[in-house]
Amino acid sequence: MGRTAQQTLLALLCLAAAVCRADDEPATGKNSKCCGIPGPLGYPGIPGVPGMIGPPGARGVPGAPGIPGLPGRPGPPGLPGLPGVKGDKGDPGLPGLKEEKALDDLVCKKAAKNCKELLARGHTLSGWYTIYSKDCAAMTVLCDMHTDGGGWIVFQRRVDGSVDFHRDWESYKRGFGCQGTEFWLGNDNIHQLTSLGKNELRVDLRNLEKNYFAKYESFSISGEFQNYTLVLGDMLEGDAGKSRTQF
Repeated sequence: MGRTAQQTLLALLCLAAAVCRADDEPATGKNSKCCGIPGPLGYPGIPGVPGMIGPPGARGVPGAPGIPGLPGRPGPPGLPGLPGVKGDKGDPGLPGLKEEKALDDLVCKKAAKNCKELLARGHTLSGWYTIYSKDCAAMTVLCDMHTDGGGWIVFQRRVDGSVDFHRDWESYKRGFGCQGTEFWLGNDNIHQLTSLGKNELRVDLRNLEKNYFAKYESFSISGEFQNYTLVLGDMLEGDAGKSRTQF
């Protein structure tokens, strides 16, 4: 058999085998190929429609607590609270010993009655001192040891507006303010001081341009029963005006 006839026979045999394998494919479930080269891949199909959103899952276990943060800055101080209710009066104390009373009487007799006496005893620095009135009642007062020869009791000082002087009757009766800035000594105290004898009054005023003063030969304040009436003598010297209403 010639070479051409052999090639034809092989081709027929290959074709017959391909037909037979194709017929057998449904039964065997195997893909049969016949000596050929695989064709190109087809185009991808269109993506399907997304399914419905499923129901939410069960809640997970809570995680561990985090590390506490750093403490914040302290806030501004709050407003002061209202004054508390006045407490009940305490029981009287036990009577003192005779020796204590004798010592108190001695201190009272030897103590200074005013700032003038303190200055005469060598207290030359202005400041707060304790003096004793005629009934041995101790009183703390501010002594001016420099102005006009010194020895003055300062019963009012107003310098910077730090204290409110719009007060009621009881406040002016008892006294108010701060020792370091502004204060009113109290009408009862001023009455007690001016009832010891004759007293001079000096008023010093100051503004941005000049200092003024007025000095009076006598000065006293009556008790509460007379509404603390001011009794003022003649003006001795000064440039603050002759009328007391001018300052």
